[in-house]
Amino acid sequence: MKKIIIAAVVIVAAIVIGIFFIHNNDSEKKEVMTVGLVLNGSADDRSWSQSHYDGMVRTSEELGVNLIYRENVAEADLEVTVDELISEGSEIIICNSFGYGEYLGGIAEKYPEVYFYHASGVENGDNVTTYFGRMYQIRYLCGIVAGLQTETNEIGYVAAFPISEVNRGINAFTLGARSVNPEAKVYVSWTNSWVDDDAAEKASKELIENHNIDILTMHTDSVKPLEVADKNGVMSIGYNFNNSSQYPDTYLTAAVWSWENFYIPQINDCIQNMFNGEGHWNGVETGIVSLAPLGENAKSGIAEKVEEELGKMSDGVFDVFYGPVRDSEGNLRVDEGESVSDDVMLNSFDWYVEGVVTNE
Repeated sequence: MKKIIIAAVVIVAAIVIGIFFIHNNDSEKKEVMTVGLVLNGSADDRSWSQSHYDGMVRTSEELGVNLIYRENVAEADLEVTVDELISEGSEIIICNSFGYGEYLGGIAEKYPEVYFYHASGVENGDNVTTYFGRMYQIRYLCGIVAGLQTETNEIGYVAAFPISEVNRGINAFTLGARSVNPEAKVYVSWTNSWVDDDAAEKASKELIENHNIDILTMHTDSVKPLEVADKNGVMSIGYNFNNSSQYPDTYLTAAVWSWENFYIPQINDCIQNMFNGEGHWNGVETGIVSLAPLGENAKSGIAEKVEEELGKMSDGVFDVFYGPVRDSEGNLRVDEGESVSDDVMLNSFDWYVEGVVTNE
């Protein structure tokens, strides 16, 4: 009888242990989150959308989350796309374009249990986090590169829209250029689109044809400005993604994103049920923004100057919009000892610094 009792106890213990492991395995499976990524461009555009896609691929590999995505999603199609991603199991939705903001608030209310992340957005909520990087810091460094490299003192800038995000980049770039070359001028041509290749190509050609441009930079998702510059023997400074291998003869550097440095800690917070619906605007010290390696055509001394200024930013000794700063009409906008506030930079930067010439 004693042996029978012992055997029964062993069997019961085995069953309990088995149930425990099955339960734990099921729990582990449930803890694997799925992230839905909404891109306004393609995942291989070698620009804005690919920077997000690559960053999320690295994040999924690091954290073991599932990644599903949609490409070339029009703003008006956002709700339908999000519905699909959530029906496929997405518990986190990342939207990579400012333009999605018009629709995202209502969608987030529709799905209060889902975490939403909106790149370059401005409206936060209980389940919505906005985020961006202080790319204007890297724009300033790009401006230093251009200011020291140019022989004509005329630099072209192809830009999407005259919104705060783009304007602060133009201003930062120009301040950087004129900090090392007070004669430099930055000529801006608008495309009124993030992704329209034809508009970007036209704007690039107009700048080169109408001015003595020897360096061309950009704030568009289209890489057409780099192609036009290369065909015309004009040096270029890219944005979003390092395309140096595509244009080795004319590419100087680029202001690039490393989104995994934001996504990894944020997605991990979601896994730990520590989501916080607040805005994030991270600087160069976090690694979210950086300057691509200088090309072989960069003049001697540029690397050293860039490294010096980068060190000041990383240490918090200097930031771009410290006064005195004058606007394009010569008016003093920022007094010495003062700086442009984050609120102005994010929401109401509607003027241009001295040295900017727009086609408006």
